Amino acid sequence: LSEHRSTMGLVWMVAAAVAVVLASWAFNALVYLLWRPHAITRQLRAQGVGGPGYRFFAGNLAEIKRLRADTAGAALDVGNHDFVPMVQPYFRKWIPIHGRTFLYWFGARPTLCVADVNTVKQVLSDRSGLYPKNISNPHIARLLGNGLVLTDGDDWKRHRKVVHPAFNMDKLKMMTVTMSDCAGSMMSEWKAKMAKGDSVEIELSTQFEELAADVISHTAFGSSYEQGKKVFLAQRELQFLAFSTIFNVQIPAFRYLPTEKNLKIWKLDKEVRTMLMNIIQSVLPPKTPWATATTCLGLCWRRARQRAGIIRF
Repeated sequence: LSEHRSTMGLVWMVAAAVAVVLASWAFNALVYLLWRPHAITRQLRAQGVGGPGYRFFAGNLAEIKRLRADTAGAALDVGNHDFVPMVQPYFRKWIPIHGRTFLYWFGARPTLCVADVNTVKQVLSDRSGLYPKNISNPHIARLLGNGLVLTDGDDWKRHRKVVHPAFNMDKLKMMTVTMSDCAGSMMSEWKAKMAKGDSVEIELSTQFEELAADVISHTAFGSSYEQGKKVFLAQRELQFLAFSTIFNVQIPAFRYLPTEKNLKIWKLDKEVRTMLMNIIQSVLPPKTPWATATTCLGLCWRRARQRAGIIRF
């Protein structure tokens, strides 16, 4: 009987602990999904910043998706360059209603739209750290990497000093020859196609994607486009998968679940990293002397090792 009581007591203790944890999670979820959005909305409205109202859990994502779906089949006229109603129709709708600075919601994440030029200049020129870079979508962050785009403060300064030698004016002038050769090669292919028939249709979007990939391959790695073709194809697919999640509610820890999309993203990310490392290893010393490094990769690696005190020139 005593053993039974002790077992029951242990069960009740475990159940009580689980109940406390679940209650804590539920309370935090309610604070995050209910109290916090209303508190932020109230504070900003007191400062004159309005915006579309918050909707539980989804924020304004439902309206954003609906407006994007309404303009999905639209096409610009030849002389019309106003692409905002097609790309961001929600901004075109909200700015006349709420002004050029307003609050809207990606799920329970508040987002401030700033369309006033002077305010944008102030934000971009600020050095106080009040406007940190913040990308909450883990798939976009994985795609962009931990480089200049996403880093702040000392990390940003360190990254900038490393990549700066590869992008000064003299080095860029040297790269223009490579860029011109890549463009000339593309034009030669067009001429060869045109010589075969009277009428030839060329998909410029694809051609310029391949041109950009060819230029990046040559200037960054010193390799041809064919060698890096698999990398760019995998990155393109990874980019499509990452951007397809922009208008989804980001649930914490959901990216770690082995869903079909997550498994595909993990596989592509691993493939891209492996292929890039293979290309990098193929052009790093001792195969390429540091003193003659001219590619972006070689110049950045050389600068990084100089800063670390590993090599001297």
